[in-house]
Formats: sequence, structure tokens, C-alpha cells
Amino acid sequence: MNLIQFFDTNGERAVAAVEGGTARKVNGATSVYQLATAAAAGNGGLAALIASHGLGETVDRAAILADGRMLTPIDHPDPAHLYVTGTGLTHLGSAATRDAMHKSAGTKVEENLTDSMKMFRMGVEGGKPAAGQKGVQPEWFYKGNGYSVINPGQAIPSPSFALDAGEEPEIAGIYVIDQNGQPRRLGFALANEFSDHVTERVNYLFLAHSKLRACSFGPELRVGDLPNHIEGMSRIWRDGKVLWEKPFLSGENNMSHTIANLEYHHFKYDLFRNPGDVHVHCFGTATLSFADGISTKPGDAFEIEEAQFGAALRNPIQVQSEHPIVVGNLY
Repeated sequence: MNLIQFFDTNGERAVAAVEGGTARKVNGATSVYQLATAAAAGNGGLAALIASHGLGETVDRAAILADGRMLTPIDHPDPAHLYVTGTGLTHLGSAATRDAMHKSAGTKVEENLTDSMKMFRMGVEGGKPAAGQKGVQPEWFYKGNGYSVINPGQAIPSPSFALDAGEEPEIAGIYVIDQNGQPRRLGFALANEFSDHVTERVNYLFLAHSKLRACSFGPELRVGDLPNHIEGMSRIWRDGKVLWEKPFLSGENNMSHTIANLEYHHFKYDLFRNPGDVHVHCFGTATLSFADGISTKPGDAFEIEEAQFGAALRNPIQVQSEHPIVVGNLY
């Protein structure tokens, strides 16, 4: 079962469950967050709670997307309480691209390895520990909060100071923290962890700056476990034609870390276990158009799809105008 959130034709929020390609409204539901917190408080499952609500009228997902009425599959009443974070160098094909970005000609490091390649090898050797054991921690980054999330179909803003506007096709885990401070996983969604790869390439220590960008995820939340093998397609459209496309792989069969290991190293911090908070945690990628020499421009559109996750995630690019910053004294 997949879930979507949207505005109906009357402008009211609604939730629908998607099964067998058909989307039907969840009776009495206006928010996946409310459903999730109710399920967590009742120690039951999200699917069981939805079944108790029952399903109503059929809705047209394509029309919702075309009309710009689709929302991300979860949000928070206070956007500051939705965290967007991620991990990198977690996929078996991810090291070569990053290594090339960060390698500096003439620079000698231990065994001639960049820090990126060292981190990747650590994951290969220790990212899939036996049950009950702790594995090596991954690269981790903070991306933003609910204010940086863009709804499916809406334009992703690239700041005026950005040097690049590049897609990152990923799978994101979706979590709500229950009243006991424990993370409760709802499921997974497609995500575009939009980044600035030119800034990152200048110096690896600029990674944090390159990640502070808007992003999008959805349109659908796949309730349940992550498939071990995911094979989707990432595309860039320009002037109505495909400029670039390439498959992307995910799922634990294609990763150097287990999902459980990545989850542990995120939620081990008390900061990320505050009751009621929502977490959207991106698990990384091995496919980037930037690695193939693609430079995007305003009006280009990203498209990420994988059949197991329902409708494709599509967002055009919009470059923001410069916003003057004036820091004034308040003393």
C-alpha cells in the first residue's frame, strides 16, 4: 500500500491509499502525520488504522499532479519539526563518482586514497554488521527542515549564489518519533536530494554548504519494508525532450550499509528522538547527471521513477533572485 496527500477539488486536505494502481480516499483523514501519530500512540500499525477508517471515493493521481494539488506524502504542522538529513557513500557504485570529484592532482594521501574512498571502503568492510552488532558509521549530512521541502510537481529553487543545480535520485526513509522517544518507520519514498556539486568539488569541506538546498520527496509513501533491489530511472527534461537519463540502483543488495545500520547512526543522537518530530532520511545514490558532464539550467525538469514507488517524482528548476542580507545590531 502507498499513501498520498493532496488538496481535493474543494481545496481541502485529503489522504488516499493506493493499491493495485487505484487511489481511494481514506475516510476522515486529512493528514498522514495525524494517522501516524495516532497509530504510534495506539501501539498499532498504520495499515491497520487505515483499514479501520475505511476507503471512500476513487481519486485521479495524474489529475492531482497535473493540477499542482499534490503534497509530499507526509508533512508536519510545524515545518521546523520535520528534519531532512542523509547519508552518502552508502551504495556500491557511489565511490567512483565522489572520488573523481574530490581527487586533487598531485595530492598524496595514505595509499593514494581520497577521504571519500576511505569512507566508502569503511562501509564496505563494516557497514553490514551481524544482527545485534553496531557497524561503522556513515558519512552524514543535514539538509534542512520542512521549510526546505518542495511538493512534487513544484519548482525546486536554486539559490542565486549556487554554482550548480543537480539532482540526486534517492530513497528516503520516513519516520515519526513516538511518545516514548522511539523512531517509528512508516515506509519509504522516492527523493530528489537536490545538491550543488560544483561547490562540493571545490573542497570536500564544502559538502555541508552544497547540501543546504531545497529538496522534494514522494509523491507516494510506500508503507512497509524497503525492497532489497530497486532499479529506477533518473531523467532530465529540457524543452520537452529527454536531455539525459540513467538507471539508479538502491536497496540493500546494492548498498554497502544495511538500512538498520544507517538508522542506528542517525537516531543514536538524542536530538533526533524528540516525540512528535518527523524525519525524512535520504540513503544516498550512485547516479548523478553531473558525473556525466551535465549542467542544468532554469526550466529543466528532473524526473525520478521506480514502479514499486508509484507515480514519478518530477520537479522543474527555478533559480532564485538575489536576496540582500543586512545584519543589523539589536543592542
